[in-house]
Amino acid sequence: MNDFVFSTVSQIVSALGAAAQLGQHVRQRFPGAQRALLVTDPGFLSTGLTEAPVRSLEAAGFHVKIYGDVVADPPEAVVLAAADVARAHGTDLVVGLGGGSSMDVAKLIAVLAGTDQPLPEMYGIGTVRGNRLPLVQVPTTAGTGSEVTNIAIVTTGATTKMGVVAPQLYADIAILDAELTVGLPPRVTAATGIDAMVHAIEAYTSRHKKNPLSDNLARQALHLLSSNLLTVCTDGRNLPARQAMLLGALLAGQAFSNAPVAAVHALAYPIGGIFHVPHGLSNALVLPHVLRFNASAALRSYAELAQIVAPGVTGSDEARAEALAVAMEQFAQQTGIERTLRQVGISENDLDRLAEDAMLQTRLLGNNPRDVTLADARAIYGAAY
Repeated sequence: MNDFVFSTVSQIVSALGAAAQLGQHVRQRFPGAQRALLVTDPGFLSTGLTEAPVRSLEAAGFHVKIYGDVVADPPEAVVLAAADVARAHGTDLVVGLGGGSSMDVAKLIAVLAGTDQPLPEMYGIGTVRGNRLPLVQVPTTAGTGSEVTNIAIVTTGATTKMGVVAPQLYADIAILDAELTVGLPPRVTAATGIDAMVHAIEAYTSRHKKNPLSDNLARQALHLLSSNLLTVCTDGRNLPARQAMLLGALLAGQAFSNAPVAAVHALAYPIGGIFHVPHGLSNALVLPHVLRFNASAALRSYAELAQIVAPGVTGSDEARAEALAVAMEQFAQQTGIERTLRQVGISENDLDRLAEDAMLQTRLLGNNPRDVTLADARAIYGAAY
């Protein structure tokens, strides 16, 4: 067994209705905090589902300010504007309420609001200096696992993204409440759920830092996600299944935060960055083709995961690894999300550019169980086209 270090958030609350008890949980943990900044996006703000958490915070004695201007794939300007709002408010507690983008911005506000370190100096691994404000994360999608990861992604140019990876980005509390997710459309539910499954699969086969804790979390995550995804896509108000999806996404987040993701994400990032395809769907588009490419190097692991996603599958390791790829294709087919690059507006002439951009994701490609060349990346995109 290799030596390893495992890190995660220190408190997790998983309960229906927990968002309406937010103030109680936060006050108990941070008795001296007074001024909370709640970070979300315009779409979620318009649902009215922020009202109960805000009332709960106010009832617990917090003065609450809402920053509701987060956008998907948040650019630096949004992050810096949010940090300015936090400073002007005198924020001493940050609450991320939303999908991965809102929670990523909340992480960065928590470190930026109390420091003079410029955001560009934080890009990379372990470059954040100093401490952060108290941070609470409340996901509204079952996908990114951002509530328990130490990673925040920022859009730094027209198509480029940078990551901040630092222990300061782990939240103090993560709160899971499926009542916040019931309004998600089936297609969003499907794409984010497959995104979470990608996290579990890639953590389980990561070349670096894979360990017994991350393996167990990845397996349990994949079980919860694969056995509930079709249910929540057909019956979005099934709260037990929604809660199971949230927990599965969180467990997958804990897994990949410690055993990092690889080629699926590396090839998905250019699809999102250049063509503005949502992150979960970008992952789903390339997933089965990366699985088949990796099979020779991850055969036993894929065969083990196939037993979870496709119970009862038999045969050789090769047959079971292929069954895993087929099962992931069937999730996309059965939930009705796009399955090819051409369906999201990508032409065959774009594939070379995608491959070249994917090769820039060296941090992710280094975790892949099989080395990926430029020609390999182009072939994977070709298979996904």
